[in-house]
Parts: sequence; structure tokens; C-alpha cells
Amino acid sequence: MSTQEEQANIGKVLSFLREWDRGDRTVRSRMLNTFLSQNTGKTFYELELEFAQVASLFLARLTTWMRLTYMFGTFLGLQLKAIGIFLSASGHDQYLMEFLADGGVLTLLDILNHTETKEEEKSEALHLLLTVSNAGRKYKEIICESHGVKAIAECLAKSNTDETQEAAWALLESLSHGNPKYQNQIYKGLIALMTCTSPQAQQLVLHTLHTVQSKMKTAHHSIVDPLLYMLRSLHLEVHNQGKLRKCLKPHGDKLVTD
Repeated sequence: MSTQEEQANIGKVLSFLREWDRGDRTVRSRMLNTFLSQNTGKTFYELELEFAQVASLFLARLTTWMRLTYMFGTFLGLQLKAIGIFLSASGHDQYLMEFLADGGVLTLLDILNHTETKEEEKSEALHLLLTVSNAGRKYKEIICESHGVKAIAECLAKSNTDETQEAAWALLESLSHGNPKYQNQIYKGLIALMTCTSPQAQQLVLHTLHTVQSKMKTAHHSIVDPLLYMLRSLHLEVHNQGKLRKCLKPHGDKLVTD
């Protein structure tokens, strides 16, 4: 790109940011729709080229707007999808680190806890948290340090759609791998979920609990009553996860109390 082209691109980006800063929510929603249609699937370096090396300025504005307005549901789904373009951009984790530094994980967890958040918005927030978790151990720990396991587990237990339940389960599954510091916390969170009322949620939880239990040297005593409760379930899909009993057999004489 020539110097003249670079100057023209910088001018275009500055004009874009000015329009964003001056625009109302209708203008911003239009800009986000355009951003989504033009930038979905782009890498970090492609976004940097598109935004004249200052894409971070737009991400910061977008994150701040979401944090200030998510309680009112102002284009939340659109905001989450736009942020997803940055977090999923391959080639570098700069956007991910900036999002976390700006309190992004806490905002996403607050969105899960907010009673007015729609199911599809919760699902989108869970997908973003999964992107964070899949980035590596230190990112998993940030989610857990922010009391994420509890928020995600409650979302799984209370959700009334398959999509949100599966997204919450996928996130717990991701957090359970390569995260030794918080393995016990996740394990206890899964045990607590065994008594939730949704058969699908129970089935998903058992799948992950089987994997986590196989890594534990002992079985926690609190698993016994929920397991017996589930074995009395009339739902065949829950019974199909009966392999958990086999997993517990080697630990039968090694129940721990804390």
C-alpha cells in the first residue's frame, strides 16, 4: 500500500470513528451490520489493515457501549456478534487481551446473570466465553477467578432452550480441560448440577462429569445422593450415561468430605 493509499485509509477510519462517536443507537446498529457483513472471518492482520492499525480503538468503543447498555437490551446480540469478530480473529491474541483488560469477561458473565437477557443473547455470550477459554490455560483461569463456573452452571440449569444449554455445557467442558488450578471447583459445580430438572442438562453434565471424575484420585462424598437421584430418573437418555457408576467404582472406598 502506497503512502497516499495509507493516508486515505487513515482518513476513512477516522471518519468511521467520528460517525460512531456522534451517532445514536440507530446509526451504530447500521454501522455494526455493515461491519459484520464486511469483516466476518477476517484475521487479526486483515482487520489491522482494514482499520489502519487502530482497530483496537473501535473494539474499545464497542466494548464500552455494550457494558453501558446491556441491561437495556440495546442491540446486545449485534454487539456480541461484532465483538466475536475481534475475539475470533486468528493470528494474534491482542484483541482478546484488550477485551479482558477492559473487563470483558465480567461483562459477559453479568449478561448471563441478568434476568432480562434473552436466550439467544446468552448463547452468544457463552460462545464468546468459549472463545476466551479455548485460547489457553491463563484465559480459563481468568473466567474461573471471576466466579464464572457458578454463573455458567446456573445458566445451564435454568435455561429453557437446547442451544443455550449446549453452549453452557461446551464452555464447562472446555474449562474442565487443561485447567488444574480450578479442576476441583469445576468438579463440585458439575456435582451441584446433577439435580437440575432438565433431562438434557443432566445428560450433558454427566458426560463431562464422567471425564472429570476419571482424573480425580478420589470421589467427593456429595456426589452420592445426586447420583442416586439421577439413577431414579425416568428419562432413558439420562440412564444412558450410567457409565458414571463405572467411573466411581475405583473410588468407592475413597470418598472425601471436603
